[in-house]
Order: sequence, then structure tokens, then C-alpha cells
Amino acid sequence: NAFPLLIKILDASDWLSIQVHPDDALAQQRGLEGGKTEMWYILQADEGSELIAGFNQKVNQNIYLERIKDRLLPEIMNYEKVVAGDVFFMPAGRVHAIGPGVLLAEIQQTSDTTYRIYDWDRVDDKGNGRELHLKEAMAAIDFELADSYKNTYLKKKNETVSLVERTHFITNILELDTQLEKDLTALDSFVIYLCAEGICAIDDTVNERVILQTGELALIAACTDRVLITPLNKAKVLEVYVVIPAES
Repeated sequence: NAFPLLIKILDASDWLSIQVHPDDALAQQRGLEGGKTEMWYILQADEGSELIAGFNQKVNQNIYLERIKDRLLPEIMNYEKVVAGDVFFMPAGRVHAIGPGVLLAEIQQTSDTTYRIYDWDRVDDKGNGRELHLKEAMAAIDFELADSYKNTYLKKKNETVSLVERTHFITNILELDTQLEKDLTALDSFVIYLCAEGICAIDDTVNERVILQTGELALIAACTDRVLITPLNKAKVLEVYVVIPAES
């Protein structure tokens, strides 16, 4: 079996393509390895930088296709200004794009299936645009308007704060200026610790120590009972794991 999650650090210097991912059901129907639900944690953002999450108005297939035909898709997309520490959950089906000046950590289901629907009319030196997947994307798009696209969370120090708790993964944040011991015995999962800011040390029960700089991560085996996380000065650490469904 493939490892269930991919963790990526993405650094956008220009708008990435507007795209969408299928959910598990559609992926299965199409013989793909699985759907792709993801989340973004903004590590750094230039002033005024933005990303796209969902639509900015009620859109149906006809309106969407009209805008695609007229190359005006960006007009109906929802733009969000971002700063470090912002969190966006991107369920499969939500149309999205990352804008220039944004550095983020992406936590996602293990899947490479991306349907590109708009690439800002860019062409290569031969005048060819990148391949689009308009037909495949149509059944994948969720046209529902969400009340809010940014996840809000309480910022608390030296405790575990939930960012995203979904079927595919759970992500917490630990904002530390002192040591924190984490009891992992109740989890039937590996745990990934990603240093989102500062530097931290992670010690496990067999006295193994790893130092994480910003942007580095450690994979803690499921058999580990507890870890001690020590900020070397101050640190923000993302904690990611999965919930293994009980066998019926």
C-alpha cells in the first residue's frame, strides 16, 4: 500500500494554474488511485499576496462553461489575501490556485490526479498552451458556495490546537515557547511533525533526537508512545496523522 499522505512545500513565484481534484468516489469510478483532498498552511506570504479558493458567486455549469469559453474564469473565482499562519482546507471538488509570493505547506491524500482548468492564457515559445482537462474536471467540480473558505482557529501557546479534522487526515498546530510532552499511545497512526516556524528538537522514547529547522519534518513511527518537543527559542509545529478506520 502507498503511504496515505503527501506533504509538500510549495513556493509560488507566479500564479499556478486554476485546478480541481476528484473525490474518492469519482477517482474510483475512473480507475484512479484515489481522490485528492488537501489543506494549506501559509508559511510565508508577501504583502498583498493571494490565493484562489472556490467561487465568488453562485455558479452553475452554464455560467462556468461560458467563462471558460470567454477566457474569463478568474472573474468568478474567490480571491483570498493571505498572511503567515492562515489555514485553508481544500476538499476534493473545490477549485483553487496559489498566487505569487505565497510559500505554503500542503498536506494531501496521496494522489497525482489534478485537472487543470485554466492556465492564465500562458503559452510556451512555440505558442502552445499547457494541456487542460476541462472534460475530466466537469464532474469533479463542486459549484456550491461556501460561507467561508479560510479556517479559523484559536491561537494558544504550548498546547495542541486543531486546524483540520477530517476523514483523510488530522492536522494540529503547536505554538511553543516551552517544552511539550505528547502522549501518542492512543493514536493508531504514524505522526508527522513539520516545523512551520523557528527551530525545534524532537526526542522519542528511545532517546533519538532530531532537530527540525523551518520547513523540515520528521516522521514518527506508529509504535512510538510519546515524544518531547522542545522549541529552541520559539517554534510553531504542525502535527499530522491519520485515523485508521476500525475493521467491521
